[in-house]
Amino acid sequence: MNFVWGSLMAVVGLFFFISALTQSKSFIYALFVARSKVLWGKHVHIFYLIVGIILIGLSSLFFLGLWG
Repeated sequence: MNFVWGSLMAVVGLFFFISALTQSKSFIYALFVARSKVLWGKHVHIFYLIVGIILIGLSSLFFLGLWG
C-alpha cells in the first residue's frame, strides 16, 4: 500500500514542481495560487516549488517504507 500512496504523493509533488517552474495557468494550479497569493504575494510560485520538492522527498521515504 505504501507504493500506491508514495506514488500518488510523488505525482502531486511533481505537478506542483513543474507548474511552479512554468508558472502554469492550469485550472487546478490557478486555484492553489489564488488562495496562496494572499499570504505569499509575488513569491507564491517559489513557495509551490519548495512544496513540490518537499512532497517528492517525503513520498520517496513513504514509498520505501522509511516513513509512515
